[in-house]
Amino acid sequence: MEYVLTAAEMKACDGAAIAEYGIPSLVLMERAALQTAQVIVDRYGSDVYVGVMAGSGNNGGDGIAVARILQERGIRAEINLVGGSAKLSAETAAQLETAKKLKIPIHYGVEHTLYDVIVDAIFGIGLSRDVEGDYRKAVEAVNASHAKVVAVDIPSGVNTDDGSIMGCAVKADVTVTFAYRKLGLMLYPGASCAGEVVCAPIGIPRAVTDRKRTGVVTFTDRKKDLNFPSRSPSGNKGTFGKVLLIAGSRSMGGACLLSALSAYRTGAGMVRVFTASQNREGLLKKLPEAIVDVYRDETDDGEAGISQAEAAVLINGMAWADVVAVGPGLSMSGKAKSLLELVLEHCDRPLVVDADALNILAQNPKLLRQFACGHRRNDSDVIFTPHLGEFSRLLQCPVAQLKKDIIGSCKAFTKMYDVSLVCKDARTLVAKRGKLTYLNASGNDGMATAGAGDVLTGVIAGLLAQGCSGFEAAVMGTYAHGLAGDAARAETSAYYIMAQDIIKALGEIQREQSGEGVYETL
Repeated sequence: MEYVLTAAEMKACDGAAIAEYGIPSLVLMERAALQTAQVIVDRYGSDVYVGVMAGSGNNGGDGIAVARILQERGIRAEINLVGGSAKLSAETAAQLETAKKLKIPIHYGVEHTLYDVIVDAIFGIGLSRDVEGDYRKAVEAVNASHAKVVAVDIPSGVNTDDGSIMGCAVKADVTVTFAYRKLGLMLYPGASCAGEVVCAPIGIPRAVTDRKRTGVVTFTDRKKDLNFPSRSPSGNKGTFGKVLLIAGSRSMGGACLLSALSAYRTGAGMVRVFTASQNREGLLKKLPEAIVDVYRDETDDGEAGISQAEAAVLINGMAWADVVAVGPGLSMSGKAKSLLELVLEHCDRPLVVDADALNILAQNPKLLRQFACGHRRNDSDVIFTPHLGEFSRLLQCPVAQLKKDIIGSCKAFTKMYDVSLVCKDARTLVAKRGKLTYLNASGNDGMATAGAGDVLTGVIAGLLAQGCSGFEAAVMGTYAHGLAGDAARAETSAYYIMAQDIIKALGEIQREQSGEGVYETL
């Protein structure tokens, strides 16, 4: 697990290392340059022509030091000072004087980009306004070149805090970021500019973040971070948990199949499905392991409500279950609303709320208020799993506005509602009041396919059934779901992936888990 920092947080870490622990700024700069130079040599060898694009801030100083280190190793390197020398920071001015004494070629402005490798050291994490003028020309020249591009800390033009593009941005092949990953490297569209991200230590003491208990974290080492619940050799199907899945209207039977199968493949011992009667035969043919109870869809009987017999079956199912999941393919009908109302009235088990159930809540504020902090009827775990569209409806806020501060929006929601929130997007976030926010980096664009969300619901429910807390299941379910998508892509391609391929790949990633715990810190 690693922290993911904002620009202000990273600057505070630098400041603490310098002021509290006595590590000079030039020492940190030297270490950053050494790490970057080593990445260049490791990726592209020594027989290369390297051009450094250096700004006037400390990021430029890092780049100038890279040129010096490469020259000392016998690699041809030169410096292009972008924006002039009148506003050089003290550290960058010192690096430039050293470069002059060592007779490293220095250009004032970008004379050409005919390099094998370009080092982008124009702005770094301190950029606060759109890239314009000579800086924009420099960025455009880098992007138009045929060189491999290595960004120092973050591609110039990418907003460190939200990944937005500030006018224009360098498109790097590799980004060497220092000490901690930055949000802008992980959130889109900035992530698309970063290329391969190498997080390199530069000597900032661990004590700086050991005392940190807020912010954002991510998983970066699947061998250490992947952690499915342990299984007892003497266990039975009851030991590994019972899932009740309320899903699948008459036209969406596939949703309940995918969720149920995912819960089984994640390790749940038993899965019971409460679904529209039209789905029974097909579900049992494809998943005979499931227990299937049915209700009549409202189009059959003309009734929006549920019968006493249906209610009794559903209430008995909730009493039987260890975990309840509701929503995939449920529809927005009056019948679906009645089912959700019954679940909210009677369920005292951990609850996963997805898809149409979330849309019903968004349309019925009185139902949603049942999850408000201080209004919960019991203390069982609840997980909401909206994609951005569903989340915007829950918050009654346009998607475009949410994206301006998606992390802040997630935190704000969990301050209002006592749930673990899984906000699904290209970078999924998991938030809960009092917990570090988890930013998921696993997964790929091939998972933008029908049914992938239903699979995630089943995975989370399966983990809950085996004893994970709501937040644990939300984090590990999201991470494992993305890893399975990555495994499916590696087997075929992003174009080929379907939801069923993600389920098949769960077995492959489960074999890799280390069993080491990660939840205490989260």
